[in-house]
Amino acid sequence: MTSLAPPAASDRPARVVLLMGVAGAGKSTVGVALARALGWDFVDADDHHSADALGKIGRGEGLTDADRAPWLARLGALVRRRLGDGPPTVLACSALRAPYREVLGAGRPGVVLAWLDVPPDVLADRLTDREGHVAGADLLPSQLATLEAPAGALRLDGTAPVAESVRVLQRHVESQT
Repeated sequence: MTSLAPPAASDRPARVVLLMGVAGAGKSTVGVALARALGWDFVDADDHHSADALGKIGRGEGLTDADRAPWLARLGALVRRRLGDGPPTVLACSALRAPYREVLGAGRPGVVLAWLDVPPDVLADRLTDREGHVAGADLLPSQLATLEAPAGALRLDGTAPVAESVRVLQRHVESQT
């Protein structure tokens, strides 16, 4: 089910979409499609992890706040640059906890927060079936334990067809510009 939270009042048009969710939610798939539809850049937060963090993720170990801090700082700086100088960007990032989302700019004018919400059994199936990605099914329990449902986010049914999610997101973003 998709639910629309009232858009935050802003005198600044949307410039960054923070597309969040646990591993396997479809952030990259939906994010790439949304970026294409909007004509925006796409950034996958996983590309900004340190080698040590990627090693832990690959072993199915959940990251600690200390592991995440430098990664979040890099991504927060990226969001600030994109808000200032552009280009407009869709950022796919787990952003599992409220403090992480704050570092990433959620709640700032120009940032749209959207959450791909997917039932745990569907996530487990997706992670078991997916190939070529560092995050596997072993990581899911720690991701679900860390996830804090985001207040004020556009909540999307992560089991819906990608095109439907993109349409909803595109309308929402365009309503903020």
